[in-house]
Formats: sequence, structure tokens, C-alpha cells
Amino acid sequence: MKIIDILNRKNMSLSFEVFPPKKESGFESVKKTTEEIAACKPAFMSVTYGAGGGTSRYTLDIAKDIEDKYSVPTLAHLTCVSSSRAMVRDKIEEMHSMGIDNIMALRGDLTPELEAGDRSKWDYRYAVELIREIKESGYDFCIGAACYPEVHPESSDQREDIKHLKEKVDAGVDFLTSQMIFDNNLFYNYLYKIREAGITVPVLPGIMPITNANQVERAIKLSGSFMPQRFKAIVDYFGKDPEAMKQAGIAYATDQIIDLYANGVTNVHVYSMNKPDVAKAIMNNLSDILWKDFGVEG
Repeated sequence: MKIIDILNRKNMSLSFEVFPPKKESGFESVKKTTEEIAACKPAFMSVTYGAGGGTSRYTLDIAKDIEDKYSVPTLAHLTCVSSSRAMVRDKIEEMHSMGIDNIMALRGDLTPELEAGDRSKWDYRYAVELIREIKESGYDFCIGAACYPEVHPESSDQREDIKHLKEKVDAGVDFLTSQMIFDNNLFYNYLYKIREAGITVPVLPGIMPITNANQVERAIKLSGSFMPQRFKAIVDYFGKDPEAMKQAGIAYATDQIIDLYANGVTNVHVYSMNKPDVAKAIMNNLSDILWKDFGVEG
């Protein structure tokens, strides 16, 4: 099933992101974890793709396993940084042959070596080039892309960032998923701005449950996300008690999701960090909300 068909429904939905193992020795453990999350029956699951494509084989294997065993639609990530055109075309062909319907098209993170290298020699420098490659393949994929409510770190300002986002959408993107947010007001403001810029595709806000205090610094480093004082107070008060922090983090994420639903955002994506217990807890907290049509237009 294509993700865009799920997003065009009126009912509330929740999706989860999982990541493949870095090494073959961890495959069975990660596979079990992702299956536990799939058993929660989310709207779909996205499976990430390691830097430089290092885990690409596991990405597709896990995505296929989830679909075959649990009939949960999957969104397979594909990055293009440091990849040749032939490599990317081969991967697109492989995705098609495996029956993958949905691709999350990303440039990919830059390693220190890539940042120091000569980008003029790359076959792909931006995600929009990968999106065009997927469209030119002739295969009928549903394509997702990333967006940044707090501005992409390489953009000079939000206006430039939204301009580049519009280029990706015009190239063939069907929906967008945001970088993690901890303040919903930032997302609402961003959504208004991109709609004004003519970007009309569905946009999923990305929510990351912070279940231990050590995740805060990592989340800021990865995304540059703004941490509201309300959330900082939770970490300060509960951070030294692992069980209390876990419960508080799940409650905070649940509150964010409920607020998004109540304000007309019908589809939310959760960065579940391969934690089935967290995914299950959030699904349980929303058990009487999910999959219902409250008459809200998406």
C-alpha cells in the first residue's frame, strides 16, 4: 500500500521509524525488535538507511519482513550522498523487484570525510536529484522527503530552506516528514509558511519520545531542535530516575501527539528508536483516538 493513500484518509494515524543493525551479527535482534513494533499495527513503519548506504541490505530485508509478516506498509529510506548514479539506479531496481512501494528520498548525513571532500565530483549533491532519479526510473513509487521546521543546518535562513523544499515537492514528492520537534507551535508556524509557499502535500510532524536524560544532548546535536522550558523542567526533575524519566518522556510525547490531532494534524510520525515498549505505551495512550474519523479534514 502507498503511504499517500494512508495519509489521505480522515482518521488519525500513527507511524513509527526503526533502524537496521550496523552489523550482520545484530540482524536477528533488530528484526525481533521491529517485529514487536509492527505487531502494534501502526499505519506504516519507516526503515532508515545507514550513512553511505552501509546498512542498505538490512533496510530492505527488514522492510520486507514487516510487510510479509504483519501486513504493515513500510517506507524504505534511500540516501544518495557518496553514491554513484549506477549504485542508486541498482538500488531503485532492487526496491522495485522486492515489491517496495514507498521510498523516503534523502541526501544523507555527511561524514567528516565527505564534508572535507570535493562535492563537485559527486553524482548527487542534493535530495532533489535523487527524487528526480526515482521519478525517471519509470516505477510508480510513492516518494517521501524530509523537512525542517527549525531550518536545515546548511540553509542560510528559512526562506531559502522553504525554496529548496518546494523544489523537492515539484520534483515529485508525495508527502513530507519533519525533523523531530518538541514544541508544536514551531510546527504550526512552519506549516503555515510552507502552505503560503504553495506546498500542499501532507506533512507529518516527527515526534521523538525522550525516555532518558542522555538523549537530550544527542537529540539537540542531531537536529538542533529547540527544547521548550516545559520539557527542560521535566528532564531536570525526573532525569536521574530512569523509570520516572521514561514515563514522563512518553507522557510528554503523547501530549504532543494529542495536541497535534486536536489541531487538525491527522498523521504523526514517531522516532521510536527501536524501543517496542515505548511504541506500545504510546499506542495504548491513544487507543480510543487512533483509527477514528472525527470529521477533521487532513
